Amino acid sequence: MTVRRRAALGLAAAGLSAPALAQAPWPQAQPIRLIVPFAPGGTTDIIARILAGEMSRRLGQSVVVENRPGAGATLGTGQAARAAPDGYTLVLSVISAMVVGKILGGDRVPWDPDRDFAHVAMVMSTPYLILVRPDLAVRTPADLLAEARRRPEPFGYGTSGIGSMPHLVMLRFLAAVGNVAMTHVPYRGGAQIVTDIAAGTLPMMVDSLTAASANIRSGALRPLAHTWPERVPTFPDIPTFRELGFADLVVDGWSGIAAPARTPRPIVERLAAVARESLEAPEVVRRYAETATAPGRVFLDDAQRFVRDEVAVWTPIVRASGATMD
Repeated sequence: MTVRRRAALGLAAAGLSAPALAQAPWPQAQPIRLIVPFAPGGTTDIIARILAGEMSRRLGQSVVVENRPGAGATLGTGQAARAAPDGYTLVLSVISAMVVGKILGGDRVPWDPDRDFAHVAMVMSTPYLILVRPDLAVRTPADLLAEARRRPEPFGYGTSGIGSMPHLVMLRFLAAVGNVAMTHVPYRGGAQIVTDIAAGTLPMMVDSLTAASANIRSGALRPLAHTWPERVPTFPDIPTFRELGFADLVVDGWSGIAAPARTPRPIVERLAAVARESLEAPEVVRRYAETATAPGRVFLDDAQRFVRDEVAVWTPIVRASGATMD
């Protein structure tokens, strides 16, 4: 008896066949990877890992985070767009890639945020802030502008990259005030910016509240204002740009979960249900509260429509800002 024949008989005896083994129902065949288009260690990355862990328990399959930073978060996002639509590749969909990165990149970003993705859920929301070194005599945006005008050399400010949402927020701020020059210093992630600010290398940065909350609480960074329309309950002393006279500087830094387009609808629906359950889990609620992160409340078709609408709203704003990916 041949080896192949003995194997076939063994499978038959077990009530299995080779095709059955090869086609285990989702998600039993292999771990699910969640691409995070940022460097590891940032708070958004940490929150994504907490959410992935909760989803793993509910799916009965590992959801493994893979960090793929670069090109304003469009690199890792593009890898997800090209992945097989089988439910085993997801991406943390972020406004900096899905909206700003695509608008700035144009044809150089070879995927479409609506056509090439099945959006599962919006899972987190956060404002952006201008933050300064605490030893600076700067406590308000007006103080910052006065200090910047007084200094002979332009202030440098750090962000997580060219074309990132923090970069765009600062460009909109500078466009609103006029005749103030500042120098953009792009980084690959926020952690190194904080290190350089602490060392005195850099005076300020723009980042999300999710990422900056621990450094604000510790006093390592002083916030000047944030981009939500109302004050954040957990940080009630931080004013909004809107109340300080910057009526148009309202930005929501959202993140979601998306799968490649053409992922089977039953899989997408199951992922959405699990995401919804995970966002309500006590550990996830606690960690979101620690970082002043608001949970997402939009799923499936509503999430798809949300992303489509965000692209439409932001396209003229991004183009008018003068931001580039070069």
